[in-house]
Amino acid sequence: MDKLLLTLVGAALLVGLSACNTVSGVGQDVSAVGRDVSAGAQGVENAIRDN
Repeated sequence: MDKLLLTLVGAALLVGLSACNTVSGVGQDVSAVGRDVSAGAQGVENAIRDN
């Protein structure tokens, strides 16, 4: 049981360390989605004001 737990923890650490490089990319993707949503909301707001 202890060896299984140790193996699982070690595997989780390895996956976590390998994901460090992708966290920056995910942050950029989330930021881009946020900009797009903001731009869309601004467009809707402008359309409502024009009517």
